[in-house]
Amino acid sequence: MRAISELKPILGLEMTATPKSVGTRSQAFNNVIFQYGLGDAMKDGFVKEPAVATRANFRREDFDKDQLEQIMLEDAVHYHEQVRTELELYARQTGRQRVHPFVLVVAQDTDHAERIRQVIQSEQFFGGAYKDLVIRVDSKLSGEESDEAVARLVGLETDAKTEIVIHVNKLKEGWDVTNLFTIVPLRASASDILTEQTLGRGLRLPYGERTGVETVDTLTVIAHDRFDAVIQQARAADSIVRVKELTIGPGGDVPETASRVIEGRPSFDTLLTGRPSGLSDGATQEPFVLDDAASRQAAAVTLDFIRHKYERQLSRAAELCTPEVRQRLIEDVRRQLEPVHQTFEGIAPVVDLDKVVDAVTQSLVENLIEIPEIAVLPSREVTLWFEDFELQDLGHVRFQPVSETILIRNLRLETQRELARAATGARESQVENYIIRHLIESPQIDYDTQADLLYKLAGQMISHLRSYLETEDDVENVALVRGRQLADVIFEQMRRHYHETPADYRAKVVRAFRTLQPFAVSAGTGNGVLDLKRSANPLSETRRHLFGGSTKSPFTLHRFDSDPERRFAAMIDSAFEKSVLRWLKPGPGQFGIEYHSGRSYEPDFVVETETEKLIVEVKSVAEMNDPVVRDKARAAAEWVIHANALAEAGVGKPWAYLLVPDSAIIESATLAGLRSRYGRIV
Repeated sequence: MRAISELKPILGLEMTATPKSVGTRSQAFNNVIFQYGLGDAMKDGFVKEPAVATRANFRREDFDKDQLEQIMLEDAVHYHEQVRTELELYARQTGRQRVHPFVLVVAQDTDHAERIRQVIQSEQFFGGAYKDLVIRVDSKLSGEESDEAVARLVGLETDAKTEIVIHVNKLKEGWDVTNLFTIVPLRASASDILTEQTLGRGLRLPYGERTGVETVDTLTVIAHDRFDAVIQQARAADSIVRVKELTIGPGGDVPETASRVIEGRPSFDTLLTGRPSGLSDGATQEPFVLDDAASRQAAAVTLDFIRHKYERQLSRAAELCTPEVRQRLIEDVRRQLEPVHQTFEGIAPVVDLDKVVDAVTQSLVENLIEIPEIAVLPSREVTLWFEDFELQDLGHVRFQPVSETILIRNLRLETQRELARAATGARESQVENYIIRHLIESPQIDYDTQADLLYKLAGQMISHLRSYLETEDDVENVALVRGRQLADVIFEQMRRHYHETPADYRAKVVRAFRTLQPFAVSAGTGNGVLDLKRSANPLSETRRHLFGGSTKSPFTLHRFDSDPERRFAAMIDSAFEKSVLRWLKPGPGQFGIEYHSGRSYEPDFVVETETEKLIVEVKSVAEMNDPVVRDKARAAAEWVIHANALAEAGVGKPWAYLLVPDSAIIESATLAGLRSRYGRIV
């Protein structure tokens, strides 16, 4: 400063990362000409987006201090495994350099750091999988131990020798890396977590730019005990991330009533299997179709067989009722149930499988709208194939069993995603099917011709899981919860062995129909179910309500994005629309039309009349010319062309697509009138 003063400058310009005075009563500089803060860098995409994670419905008071830290460390590893797989896939898909992620654990003091290290290196912590991948860096280290820690710190970005770093305060300002994706600040306050000193350690982007892959572009803080406090501080006006505020209450972003997740099933599914659906508490449950629990279990097995096997084998759902198919289905169900019946022989009631299968197939055919899954393929006999090969380089796949949902909240954008769900859902008779059911969703994979290769590769992945997981239950847990990620790893390697011979293209029915899938929605505990014919009050609350009372839909509950959608549903459900046989509001994966770069479009409605089937999209007048809406419309129109070509060949009824403005859905409107006016894409 003395040297500068001797120059007698007229003007001095300073650049600093901390425009404030030092000391306990730090004050912001009042002569700042231009300021570009961390929030600006996040918004402009120059750094990672910060997020905070916890378990769903986590209650801090249910755990002592040691239990809390154990859970936070385990969940950090679960998230870390996800990050490593996403980075591996991104590197392989783009040809860019592989990034080795690591977890930073912030301890309170050196003794605390050592206790954490001992926990991670114990056999009880994921079977000792991380005991050689963790280092401790603090002031108590000396000699060779300190030299080794420093050497491993230097290699953090270039090797995979270290995946967990524990430190107290030895890593001061100026130490930051590009491959830090997970921070575990144990015993830290919310204000300590939400600082540039904490977040700044890992905000640098590994490729110098955003990739578009959310996991790769995010720095996540595991903060089970401070989740709410961090969110609140992030919303403060002076927050470094400057998060949008949410309002709670009528008309706000968040309803004032608590909410819960419910699962909606087709009513015939519940009546056949006894599986719960919607908000039902059993008090108003209609009588079950089948008399005993064993028969209802057999009905559930029958539906699963139809979904996973017969959908791809039959050209019409009605074939389920033919004597030949019914007999094959009965034998499949009997083989599946034999181990159970043998175990409880003499105790379990004898199940009349003829009666069960007849009830299931009849109910399914009566309630189903046959929506074909259409693949557009070259017309030559052999035009695309995958060469036989062996899976390689699976060392990065080290998913561990999970039993809780981990919520990850983006601090700036207030978006939320889930790392993994509890291991619930339809059980498979063969563990490989948990992976295969995701692989066959790809339009490039034809199950009929690639089944042997798919089972071989899925089997190799399962063998890899068995190589490091202790029990078959753990293997099934990982295969179920992480099935999509495991399928992504396999498919990425399959792409290298893919061959295609261009030719004229034709439409092929991959599946002639799909059984109706259950859907999950959230419902406010204070909100009852509204009648389909009744609007929400105010109309802006439509999305928060569930609507019931339909007579032509297989589902008892529906959710609508807008009141015009509800009005359209009420119109086609009414007795006045005599031509409408049934209608459906497709859930995720029920329809699936690819409209742009692999994105799937699920239309608002599918309606079956006596003569045709309609895909109907209801949009506001302002959205009618939106580019995304038009892209979806073009994709749907293309799908309809192929579906109608198949219909001409005798596969089902003809199809049409309607893009209907909400202003057209008035009391005097009819489906025939809307079909006539909006049944063509301009």
